[in-house]
Amino acid sequence: MDAIKNMLSRHSYRGKYLPEPVSREDLRKILEAGLAAPSGCNKQTTSFIAVDDPKMLDQLRAVITPSVGETAPAMICVLTERIIAYRDRCFATQDYAAAIENMLLAITALGYESVWVEGHITDVDQIGRQMADILSVPKNMELVCFLPVGKAADAVKAPVKKPFAERAWFNGFGKK
Repeated sequence: MDAIKNMLSRHSYRGKYLPEPVSREDLRKILEAGLAAPSGCNKQTTSFIAVDDPKMLDQLRAVITPSVGETAPAMICVLTERIIAYRDRCFATQDYAAAIENMLLAITALGYESVWVEGHITDVDQIGRQMADILSVPKNMELVCFLPVGKAADAVKAPVKKPFAERAWFNGFGKK
């Protein structure tokens, strides 16, 4: 798929998934896309765990409240390590954001659907840490996001986006 077409056709999918497995080959390609993302000062603060074992998926889903992606046949968990990269700056958030976008684009290119799930798992209820403990993630790493992966069971709907002229300009803010 053409890169620009892929970017413009990718949408977050929050529906049900078909019970078809995601191949290990495809999961590896998705993970490799994430690993290829840029990283501040090349600190490579982002790591991933692909989960396709049904029993492990059930254990993870048991702690995700409210449930998201509960019918997806695979899940990619995104881990970060908060490392100082330059002076007092840590680029872990930028690193994992770039990696997640790369993986979302790879997921779309391979014919699957997904959604970036972060907000409620990094909240005060510590769902991300509970998931990390199930996956034996060391305490110095944080599970900041997961991506359910699978074939859509429902129609994928594009969200309504603001017009170009309201969000993008040339040569200055608000200029045509």
